[in-house]
Amino acid sequence: MSDATRLDQKLSRRADQKFKLSVQAGTVQDVEGVQAEPTLTTEANPKDPSGRVVEFTTPRSKLIAEADAAIRADLKDFPRALAAYTALASDPEALAHWDMANYITMRKLGYNDHGRVHSFITGAASLAITELLLEGGVKPDIMDSGVGDADDVYLAVILGTMLHDIGNQIHRVSHEQHGVALALPILERIMGPLYPDAFKRAKVRSFILSSINCHDLNPPPLTLEGGITAVADGTDITKGRGRKAFSLGSVDIHSISALAVDEVVIERGRNTPVLINVTMNNSGGIFQVEEILAPKVIRTPMRRYVELRAATRPEGEEQILSRVRLEGDHFVMDLESGQRVAVEVDDRQQRAQEAMAAALDTGVERR
Repeated sequence: MSDATRLDQKLSRRADQKFKLSVQAGTVQDVEGVQAEPTLTTEANPKDPSGRVVEFTTPRSKLIAEADAAIRADLKDFPRALAAYTALASDPEALAHWDMANYITMRKLGYNDHGRVHSFITGAASLAITELLLEGGVKPDIMDSGVGDADDVYLAVILGTMLHDIGNQIHRVSHEQHGVALALPILERIMGPLYPDAFKRAKVRSFILSSINCHDLNPPPLTLEGGITAVADGTDITKGRGRKAFSLGSVDIHSISALAVDEVVIERGRNTPVLINVTMNNSGGIFQVEEILAPKVIRTPMRRYVELRAATRPEGEEQILSRVRLEGDHFVMDLESGQRVAVEVDDRQQRAQEAMAAALDTGVERR
């Protein structure tokens, strides 16, 4: 069976599926058919006619189990990518990197989770996005450049996304570049047996390293694979991620606003291949959408392919706004009063980079 035929069959089977990160009203939402610990055989809920719907909740082991099940389901028809993921998920060096990255970010900096749970959740999200793009006829750069096929795309996306934050164990500053250096021996160990041709292995690896280096938009990614990793990273904004930082004493806009996000759903859009729907229990969650997720849509090659919407639950606390959607560089907000307001996304990181570039400008034209 050809790669194209295998991909068509896979996408046809999963056309109506959604990927959901969900914490409903602060309670654990159990998912039928999912075990308490990671399993290799967890399949779709047989009572769900639309296919697999993954709800990410607490506790930690359940989060990893559900993400693992989602990843394995998405990679079932892509043997090279599945083999790479299986090796990474049990690699002792990678496991240590995730734990130490979490120690520095949470214990020393008071940030939200950046360790093992975050890597598995964003890994699953990245595959859901990749699948929707391929279903929509979009060719990621590995395929467009002729470097590889869909199997190579999935492999690059899952490895790049799951390793994107390991550089935090050295320091948050320049963690992207630290991550590239730390990932190299792991990638060589995993990819060596899968790519006997060193020439192709080096080419596929370049996309993975680029994704790690560019996931935080510093600099912005140039490839679609890098954009997928960045956007997947931005989708992990639910209260399940923020609660731990809050409980450790980090009380700031990041941890508090994360507690306002109940659910993130990645599904097929009407006008774009990907629709990301964010549900908030109060308007404070808009900080997460504007500061974390929206820039990763706007400033990556994913911009043309993603529709982003956010809404508050009607049963939440007194609301300021009811719905938000991203249109170009502006958020269009529907207020409870009936008014509609358009506000430009405040991309502080881009402004800082532009200011630095202006300060370094010597007046010599760069080509």
